[in-house]
Amino acid sequence: MNRVRLPFTDRAEAGALLAEVLSGMALADPVVLALPRGGVAVAVPVAERLAVPLEVLVTRKIGCPDQPELGVGAIAEGGEPVFDRELLYRLGFEPEDVAPVIERERRELARRVRVYRADRPLPEVADRDVVVVDDGLATGGTARAAVRAVRSMQEGNGRVILAVPVAAGETVESLRAEADEVVVVATPAGFRAVGQWYERFDQLADDDVLELLGRA
Repeated sequence: MNRVRLPFTDRAEAGALLAEVLSGMALADPVVLALPRGGVAVAVPVAERLAVPLEVLVTRKIGCPDQPELGVGAIAEGGEPVFDRELLYRLGFEPEDVAPVIERERRELARRVRVYRADRPLPEVADRDVVVVDDGLATGGTARAAVRAVRSMQEGNGRVILAVPVAAGETVESLRAEADEVVVVATPAGFRAVGQWYERFDQLADDDVLELLGRA
């Protein structure tokens, strides 16, 4: 799959290519959970191709207290915070030092859940294969939090399948210990950021996510 033409035109094209790969897999009563915001645009063609339900699983990055843009962890609804402990300690912090950041991100996570799903609960995932979709993996922090959250909700024989169009190769290898399978269309060399592998990589707003969910 590394022979695919890069960059992708947009998330819709990337999602269609990812859907092609997933359609060849034997999935047990699957459900697609997209990580908003960008993952929703990728997940729409995936859910359409597989003819399965699509829902959002909300995640938030946990920023460093004095460098908010630098992620030292992530949290997903239904799960506990997941830290990059090596980075956290290298910066001179302990997990308890970021408690105020986590509380702030929990509030934003809850807000997004209300906006995106209103009163809808997450789909039942017992004995189902859950396909967790994002638009790419750089460090993989939010994906790791999402996979662990889904795992905590699962019962029975269901699998957690992490699926993305593009990813850093070393991140894919690290996440194979978390998910039952990691499905990636391309793992190009020289990976710096997810957006470099898309011609159009617009930032999406809440209204965009709602429109995409309505279409799905």
